[in-house]
Amino acid sequence: MIRCITIDDEPLALKQIKNYIKRIPFLSLEAEFNNASEARRFLETESVELLFVDINMPDISGVEFVRDLDDERRPMIIFTTAYSEYAIEGFKLDAVDYLLKPFSFDEFSRAVNKANSLYELYCSSLQAQDSAGVISEAEVADENAGGNEYISIKADYKVSLVRLADIVYIESDSEYVRLHFTDGSSIMTLFRMKKMAVALPSDMFMRVHRSFIVNLKCVTGYARGRVYLNNNEYVPIGENYKEQFISYVSKNYPTL
Repeated sequence: MIRCITIDDEPLALKQIKNYIKRIPFLSLEAEFNNASEARRFLETESVELLFVDINMPDISGVEFVRDLDDERRPMIIFTTAYSEYAIEGFKLDAVDYLLKPFSFDEFSRAVNKANSLYELYCSSLQAQDSAGVISEAEVADENAGGNEYISIKADYKVSLVRLADIVYIESDSEYVRLHFTDGSSIMTLFRMKKMAVALPSDMFMRVHRSFIVNLKCVTGYARGRVYLNNNEYVPIGENYKEQFISYVSKNYPTL
C-alpha cells in the first residue's frame, strides 16, 4: 500500500483527487491539505510515499514546497496544475508525473501506476540489498570497533570492498549515495544518506550538508560556505551543520 497526501488550494480539485484515490486499490489517502504550510508540518512527523501537489498555490508554489523537502525523506511527487508552462520545473525535481487540469481518471491512473512501479522496484531493491549483505549500521559499527579499514558496498551488480581512507566525500542522489574516491573514481549504491552518516566512523567522517559527507582527513580548508578537499574539489556547508564543522576545526587545528 502506498500512503499519500494531497495538497491543493482548490476544494473541487481536492475532492476529485480524493475520489480518484478511492478507486485505486494500492493507494491510501492519509491526509489532504489546502495549503503547503500545513502539509509541511504534517510531513515533519509523518511519512508517506507519494504526494499529489498543486503547483500554483497562494502561500508557496508546489515547486518551492517540493524543493525545500529533505532529500532523504522526499516522497514520490505527482504535480497537478492548470498551467502547462510549469512542467519543465516539475520534472527537474524528478517528479513521477505531471497532470494537467482538468485530467481524467485514465490519466490519473496511468500516473499512479507509474508511481506504483517505481515503488515496487524500490522495495525489491531494498530486499535485494538486505539479502546480499550490503553494509548496515550495525555491521559497519562492528567493523570499525574491530579496527577494520574496509566496508563492503553493493554496486554495479557486485559487492566491492572499499577502503575508508580512499573515500574523499559522499554525495546524496535521491535514494542513492555516490562515493567519490581519491583516484577520481566513484560508485553509486542504494543507501540513504542519514543511515550512511550514522554507519561511518564519526572520528573520520562528518556530514557538512544534507547532501554531503566528507572525509575529515581529506579536508584542506573552508571558506564562504565551502569545504575544500584534497582532490581540488569542494562541497557546500549547510547552515545546520556549520557550527559542528567549525567546532571540529577549532578543536583539532589551533589558529595561529
